[in-house]
Amino acid sequence: MPYDVPPRSHLSRLSDDLRAVVARVSPSIVSLRHRRGAGSGFVLTPDGLVLTNHHVIQGAGGGRGGAGGGLGVGLAGRAAEWPAAVVGRDAATDLAVLRIPASGLPALPLVGRDAVSIGQIVLAIGNPLRFERSVSLGVVSAMDRSLPASGGALHEGLIQTDAAINPGNSGGPLVDAEGAVVGINTAMIPYAQGLGFAVPARTATWVAAVLIRDGAVQRPHFGIAARGIDLPAETAAALGQGRAVLVSGVGPGTPAAAAGLRADDLILSAAGAPVAWIDDLQRICVLGRLREVELSVWRRERRLALAVKLA
Repeated sequence: MPYDVPPRSHLSRLSDDLRAVVARVSPSIVSLRHRRGAGSGFVLTPDGLVLTNHHVIQGAGGGRGGAGGGLGVGLAGRAAEWPAAVVGRDAATDLAVLRIPASGLPALPLVGRDAVSIGQIVLAIGNPLRFERSVSLGVVSAMDRSLPASGGALHEGLIQTDAAINPGNSGGPLVDAEGAVVGINTAMIPYAQGLGFAVPARTATWVAAVLIRDGAVQRPHFGIAARGIDLPAETAAALGQGRAVLVSGVGPGTPAAAAGLRADDLILSAAGAPVAWIDDLQRICVLGRLREVELSVWRRERRLALAVKLA
């Protein structure tokens, strides 16, 4: 009797799909080494721009356009490393852009925040503990997380994932099931399991653009404490948007105070563009190089227009 081949399981097909994603993404993963450390990154553009973490290249030296103080970049299948020059770095988002003398490289696409949702499958790829091009599988556990950073700062708007992220993964991509970058792996909590964090690709997109243009990100000072929130269904329907930025505090004598912003105000838009996260507010002002920005604010069932002169 002929042997009947059983139908392939959903798990087998998922395994094939994941293997195909890894094969497509891996050629774009780079390893970074310098005399004080090592980490990961990935090819941002075919002409040699590489995206990684700011903390990965700390200690390597080299300013904008500099040789990076012995910073070397390796790519899969290539025996020699390239010397890397620092294009720009931003400690606030823990991102940095490098340039290597190469062309025709396989770049990875970045996706917007709207393409990321809790529970979606993601893969972290990098060089943990110098084990090059290691892959771990998990899901997006949460969005909009905050973590303390060095110098008393705060990393905001992070993606939380249970995909294993270990020292050396930093700067590598967190990719979705199609192989597009949804985040840049940036942190893990020591002694914890299943708690990794990544900078959203939407943030990385505009920060990288500014670093390439200016070498640094000069952020405006509003003088507010605020966070993005999901709006109640009735409010969302009335305003025509599902999220806004909630102001929790306004510093005295700040540009926000002078413009009339108050605690509990909802910032709906800036310069005519909707805002759902603090990152949106910064992006609009930085990319537009604005000196003054008009905010649409919801306060006690009324919509107000407030002009903030930025410091």
